[in-house]
Amino acid sequence: MRHLIGLWLLCHVTLAAALTDLFPDVASAYRVEIDGTPTWERKAHDHLPPASLTKLMTALLAIEQGDLQQLATITPAAARETGARLKLKAGERYRLHDLLAATLMASANDACHALADAISGSERAFVARMNQRAAELGMHDTHFKNACGHDAKGHYSSAHDLTQLAHKIIEQPVLLQLTSRIEQDIRSSDDKRKISFENKNALVGRYRGAFGLKTGYTARAGKCLIAYAKRGDTKVLLVLLHGNDRWWDAVDILDVAFAEALPKQ
Repeated sequence: MRHLIGLWLLCHVTLAAALTDLFPDVASAYRVEIDGTPTWERKAHDHLPPASLTKLMTALLAIEQGDLQQLATITPAAARETGARLKLKAGERYRLHDLLAATLMASANDACHALADAISGSERAFVARMNQRAAELGMHDTHFKNACGHDAKGHYSSAHDLTQLAHKIIEQPVLLQLTSRIEQDIRSSDDKRKISFENKNALVGRYRGAFGLKTGYTARAGKCLIAYAKRGDTKVLLVLLHGNDRWWDAVDILDVAFAEALPKQ
């Protein structure tokens, strides 16, 4: 009898371990939480480039510093940023709130860099604060080298750590409001320039209950995504690093997660 019980336990433990990675082909690493409970994951502690998911830490520090109505002057370094950007010009001034919106929704690197400069005086000083905050949050698989998520040696995070960061973002109503917005207009302080942009997250406005949070892509990082959705009292958080078909895969995973959370009949 003891032998049979031991065999039964072994089979169930093995099955449980196999079910942990329910979506092995969607990404190099992922993590899913339902109502804050880790449910499925794959290589969640692997160190991988996070691309613009990095910007969530920039956004968190921006809101934690306080006054989002403060004006920031676009520095030459911010104006020289590459990749996704709004083509901000050195000397222009914008509210931190507007730069934050552009950072989260349009993933604009010049707006992101301008936030870093405005808060800490330089991107280098700001990155030091990013790493300090990551340590405070217990993000032991994370190290930042820049504020925007450019590929760089020593710039990495993990699906596990980005889940921790996402929880802090979700706790901030202002940030969640921005990540769930479809489009936004911002203006320079002298009202001479108006810039319009849309949210790059294809789930927002299309997937029921989606609140963002952030997309990312670089050559090394591939397609990355942090998706957060809420239906009724059920909340699902998904992190994908180096994903394949991230939009359809995200929809499928979120659907399965919501179905899993339904009360068993």
